Amino acid sequence: MKTEVLVPNLPESVADATLITWHKQAGESVQRDENLVDLETDKVVLEVPAPDDGVLEKVLQQDGAVVTSGELLAVINLDNSSLPESNVQVGGTQEDIPAKAQSPAVRRLILEHELDPGEIPASGKAGRLTKTDVLDYIKNKKPDVEQSGPVATIQSTPPVAVSATVTNDPNSRPEQRVPMTRLRLRVAERLIQAQQNSAMLTTFNEVNLKKVMDLRRDYKDTFSKKHQIKLGFMSFFIKASIEALKRFPIVNASVDEQDIIYHGYYDIGIAVASERGLVVPIIRDADQQNFAGLEKRISEFSDKAQHGNLNYDDLSGGTFTITNGGTFGSMLSTPILNPPQSAILGMHAIQQRPCVENGEIVIRPMMYLALSYDHRIIDGKDAVQFLVAIKDSLEEPSRLLLNI
Repeated sequence: MKTEVLVPNLPESVADATLITWHKQAGESVQRDENLVDLETDKVVLEVPAPDDGVLEKVLQQDGAVVTSGELLAVINLDNSSLPESNVQVGGTQEDIPAKAQSPAVRRLILEHELDPGEIPASGKAGRLTKTDVLDYIKNKKPDVEQSGPVATIQSTPPVAVSATVTNDPNSRPEQRVPMTRLRLRVAERLIQAQQNSAMLTTFNEVNLKKVMDLRRDYKDTFSKKHQIKLGFMSFFIKASIEALKRFPIVNASVDEQDIIYHGYYDIGIAVASERGLVVPIIRDADQQNFAGLEKRISEFSDKAQHGNLNYDDLSGGTFTITNGGTFGSMLSTPILNPPQSAILGMHAIQQRPCVENGEIVIRPMMYLALSYDHRIIDGKDAVQFLVAIKDSLEEPSRLLLNI
């Protein structure tokens, strides 16, 4: 008896997927729900599990293939006895890795460097290996053989074949041609779309975060003890943004051809850096969450992004986005809209700078804020006042508690 392994149903907005990696070779035993293959779409990496116990008899799609919903990937023989060699169709090139290394990027790194995952200290939840764990292990591991001559390296293993030219000529200038990932292609497409299909402008302001930092200092231990989560900065910015969105609903709206759609809810996108690039998971009905609830959602999304476990629901929709370039040291930038949203808030690095309070020069923790917006529906006055409203809430965080 045999069963088929099919490409899972993809959302309507996703036409196809790229096959990244087979984790089993034809002829190997598989167990029900064991991950067989990773498929990359323009948003997430999908794991395709085995539908039942058996032997992987045939692999019909190779690494790098573009597949669509319902397409046949492989055939599993439910008879667990070994298959005759003549029936084995080699389609995978990677050995199985223990569940300790569940992230696709972690598995690729381990296979590329021929590592034993059991020897690598794991810092992730439930003993999972993270990409940082593997990279640190590789960095600290002494090479068995000294290499000479120029060596080109790439941090993120590309999902499909890399075209590279290697030469012994000491005067050569090495190059590598690496195909863009589906996510990178989609990001590029959306960035161009945002610039071509909107009248994007950016307005700036700066905010004094002393009172927010004082609040975090005074209550961080109590907050952490009660809610089992750290009190970060992002929850303050989400709360301040929601209050400003309520005052200026046009900033929470979107354009649909010749119509303006006003959203009566607040689904806030939080830009998160992942090993595949920047992704924007959505906190739905963020206005109904308290500070602890927001921090827990942010932590959950960060963990899922790190391990490649974000799904379509996590990334779909959104009415307003917040991005924090300050985590990477950015002082000032102009964030690009995330269509069909009409505005995005950019946070930046906090620096101690002189400012004037009550006629005196004092040193305060300051941050530049940037609001990029679609000038087709948002007037400059609304954009400026919206950003001032965020500034006011952050400089007097009691406003967020008193709803004033």
